[in-house]
Amino acid sequence: MKSLLFAVLLSLYALAQPSEAETEKSIAGLPPAERAFERYRAWANSAGKASGGSLETYRQVLIERGFPDAEAQTAMIRANGTKMEIARWNRILTAENPGFNTNPNEFLVEMARGRKPGRALDAGMGQGRNAIWLAGAGWDVTGFDPAGEAVALAEKNAAKLGLKIKTEVTTREQFAFGEKQWDLILLSYAGGREMPGRLISALKPGGLLIIEGSHEDAAKNASIGRGVVFQSGELVRLYSALRVVRYEEPLTFADFGPRGRLSRVVRYCAERVD
Repeated sequence: MKSLLFAVLLSLYALAQPSEAETEKSIAGLPPAERAFERYRAWANSAGKASGGSLETYRQVLIERGFPDAEAQTAMIRANGTKMEIARWNRILTAENPGFNTNPNEFLVEMARGRKPGRALDAGMGQGRNAIWLAGAGWDVTGFDPAGEAVALAEKNAAKLGLKIKTEVTTREQFAFGEKQWDLILLSYAGGREMPGRLISALKPGGLLIIEGSHEDAAKNASIGRGVVFQSGELVRLYSALRVVRYEEPLTFADFGPRGRLSRVVRYCAERVD
């Protein structure tokens, strides 16, 4: 379970990764453990994608690169990788100057606006930008994320606005989605390929599933966490039991990705009709 959680966390968000030389330069001032982890993470989201981020494969890569402590590095990552990945995203999501879009997702706003509010689930809520918008629009919102400090920030910001959101610090594997529980489920740069059956079952009849992530075209020139990269039409095929409300693959500015650079994204909104 720990290794599965680690792989899930690595792929939650789409961010361009630097080259090997750039990585080594950027991590030079970090403590040894953090430096080893950031080195592994950069490899896992670029050259290591083909192996699924296998630590055994990575150990061989370190040996080939001439690291005498290859075994120690991989052992540390195996023991502490999940904890370090969560800590990393806590830092990113709670930064004073965030490197991602802190406004609500435009596609969510467009699809939900004017719809009668009900129970909404923000799966992979991060620091709450979308959950807070939904609550402000009158929805009864629940959100979850493994990054506990980000979830705490979401609660704090919601309270400042006089809004109520329910939160859990957990993963999508551990969260109890239930059956016919939600009028809206959102996954904004938080996966969607892994559990179509659970998500469909969790929707109420008439409920909406909204997913946004990166198109595979965006990964041609940037290393992006594989869990948020989709092929053309993939979500339509995965969720064929739902009625498509809107599907598009526009060239735009992704919520998570290189700032100021256009990239292709996948936007999917569908309704449970039974």
